[in-house]
Amino acid sequence: MKRYPWHSWLNMPKEDISWYKADLKDEVEELNTATDLVGRWSEKSDVVYTVMRARWNGYQIDSPLSFIDRALGTMYMYPKYSLRYLFFQRAGKKVDPQSDIRDVRNPKKVKKLKLIAKEYSLPESEFTNVCQKQLRCWRFILPK
Repeated sequence: MKRYPWHSWLNMPKEDISWYKADLKDEVEELNTATDLVGRWSEKSDVVYTVMRARWNGYQIDSPLSFIDRALGTMYMYPKYSLRYLFFQRAGKKVDPQSDIRDVRNPKKVKKLKLIAKEYSLPESEFTNVCQKQLRCWRFILPK
C-alpha cells in the first residue's frame, strides 16, 4: 500500500530537499501574515501540503504546526488542492487535448497562469483566457 496515495494521484514534480525547505519557510511566513480566519486556514493547508509533499518525495521535514493546526490544515488541503488540480487539468485540455497539467497554484493569480502556460508550452494568452472564463464557473467551489 502506498504511503501517500493522494500525492501519487497528483503526481507533482519531485524537488530536492532545499526546494521543500525554502517553500516551507515561505508558507510559514504567509501563515504568519494572514489575518482572517479563512486566510489562516488556507495558509495552514499550504504548510501541511509542503510537508506532506516532501515526505512523499522521501524527505523527512518536521511540521512547524501543532497537532490541531495540522489536522485543520489537512481538512482544508484535500479539497483545495484536488479542485485546483482538476481545474488546471480541464483548462489545459481545452487549450490542448494532449496536455497533462499537474499544477495546484492559485488560479486567481494571472502571473501564475502565465507561468503554468510557459511551463507546459501552451499559448499564454489563450490559456489565461480559458482559465479566467472557467474561473467564473468555479469561483464558488475553489477554496481560497
